[in-house]
Amino acid sequence: MAPKLTWRTALSGHWPEYLIEAWALGMFMVSASLFTLWFEQPGSVLNRAIMNGDVRRGLIGLAMGITAILLIYSPWGKRSGAHMNPAVTVAFLSLGRIQPWNAFFYVLAQFSGGVLGVLLVWGLYGEAFAAPPVGFIATLPGRAGIGTAFAAETAMSMALMFTLLMVSQHVRWSRYTGVVAGLLVASFITFEAPLSGMSINPARTLASALPRGMWHAVWIYFTAPVLGMWAGTRLFTLAHRKSGCARLCTHSVTFPCIHCGYTP
Repeated sequence: MAPKLTWRTALSGHWPEYLIEAWALGMFMVSASLFTLWFEQPGSVLNRAIMNGDVRRGLIGLAMGITAILLIYSPWGKRSGAHMNPAVTVAFLSLGRIQPWNAFFYVLAQFSGGVLGVLLVWGLYGEAFAAPPVGFIATLPGRAGIGTAFAAETAMSMALMFTLLMVSQHVRWSRYTGVVAGLLVASFITFEAPLSGMSINPARTLASALPRGMWHAVWIYFTAPVLGMWAGTRLFTLAHRKSGCARLCTHSVTFPCIHCGYTP
């Protein structure tokens, strides 16, 4: 990793990567909002055509997995490393794979981008987006309760980080790290969402909670993903002394890497 940055040198040298992180999570939230509207809003064409709620949730999960993959492997995603998640950034920080000031500005950008994405959809669709059952696509504990939601968010976050770190260490498979991330997102939404709403991302939860002040059990989604991903990094370090670059995709062929200094 390059010499430590001050906040001034970080901001002046890497502001494009910070904006990319804001853009990436903003686009993810726009996509999640739109697909949920199209599938879950009563009276919509897709809602009427597909009566089974589990099938609709699976299709939303598939759409979001594809969205994540497209963002990760986009030219901009390759430049920033496509974290799109404060818990991911903090996990890489705990491994020493991202500079502290870069991590700070990444997290700030992710929170900002997520909120702006939700506000954009709210501005376009109004109460159709705000009212149940869409309800700002808020992440809320399911019928099994708060404890189950916390455990599920922690377990998913740990599994995601551990798996991504393991895949990224293999020369043959590292290029598919972003694909694995997308497949896990799709699977979690499909099968786990009834338990916790499937967040694993504090910025994603805040983006949905902030517009209407829906703070019920929000602490789960600020603590469990960070705890789970930190646990995933610790589990990984039991088998490997050192992780690779703090990115979910291959290096950009145009720009130096903000994390490890790789130059194309």
